[in-house]
Amino acid sequence: MSEKKSFTSFLSGHKKMAPKEPGAPPGTIEYTGKHKSDELRIMVRDYNQAHIHELEIEEIDEVQNYLENTSSNTWVNVNGLHDIEKLKKIWAHFNLHPLIQEDIVNSSQRPKVESYGNCIFFVLKMLSYSKEDKQLHSEQISIVLGPNYVLSFQESNMAHFKPVLDRLTVQGGRMRNHGTDYLCYALIDTVVDHYFKVIEQFADEIEEIEDRLFEDADDNLLQQVHDIRRKVVLFRKSVWPLRDALNTAVRDESELISDNTKLFLRDVYDHMIQVIDNIENYRDVVLSLHDLYMSNMSNKMNEVMKVLTIIATIFIPLTFIAGVYGMNFNPEVSPYNMPELNLVWGYPASLGIMAVIAIIMVYYFKRKGWL
Repeated sequence: MSEKKSFTSFLSGHKKMAPKEPGAPPGTIEYTGKHKSDELRIMVRDYNQAHIHELEIEEIDEVQNYLENTSSNTWVNVNGLHDIEKLKKIWAHFNLHPLIQEDIVNSSQRPKVESYGNCIFFVLKMLSYSKEDKQLHSEQISIVLGPNYVLSFQESNMAHFKPVLDRLTVQGGRMRNHGTDYLCYALIDTVVDHYFKVIEQFADEIEEIEDRLFEDADDNLLQQVHDIRRKVVLFRKSVWPLRDALNTAVRDESELISDNTKLFLRDVYDHMIQVIDNIENYRDVVLSLHDLYMSNMSNKMNEVMKVLTIIATIFIPLTFIAGVYGMNFNPEVSPYNMPELNLVWGYPASLGIMAVIAIIMVYYFKRKGWL
């Protein structure tokens, strides 16, 4: 019953709203995720080999001067997806396709890569693992790669891309010497790097459960096995499609991604293969932990049943003796009616016989290794 309840709560905790009402036209804009940011923030980073400018803007029109400068690259990062009207202004400024707009606010999208001619659209899942509550948290990241700009959309204000920002501040680094396609690769690579961190934490939790399984397999431990199994399933569901999406990006003939950057994307693709191999292995390990738990419980039950069976077996002949001498046949009527009842040592003798039988049976069971 507790397992069923937990599974129901898991489903409700990760339930996604319908992307749109049945029959609604394509491009219907409706944010389907949880409200993870109090305000919509727009951060602009404009850079080239010589300089980097970073500022927060209120209106998207303020970025136009940077976009017109073809000698620099512009990264616009948007935190918060609940303000649809403000988002529409951003999308209109960059002339994004209505289907891209719909997918950005539809937080239940699976990872994918789609080419729209003037831009390439990426959908990723940023995953993080909380050690405090041991929960897997998911956030959708949308990236739009244009000729000299990159748009990134996050549901929250979490600084997921801080490593990329740190690399941008290094003058003469690879980030500053390459185009926006390399920046796009760096953002994707950062998301994939988070997957390895989550896998490491999965490994620690699985190892802890495995150690406890050999010590004491209680009911709470079974609940933990089911919890980690569901988290592994959610992780697999969130990252598996990205492998094929990256393969599509590597093979795409779009001019927005240079051949040099495709080499780096191929490396990220290899990392995704490692991630998927690891999560498949851990899924098998978790299933083995469940089987091990059930085996331990079965062995414990068998031990209990063996002890009870031995006790019952010892008492069977004793019960027989007690039952025979519990019959009410009057020895005065016939000399064959339980003459032992008239013996002085009759009662102690019967108890002694019972004790001897019990000792002999216990000795026999020990010789057989049953005790």
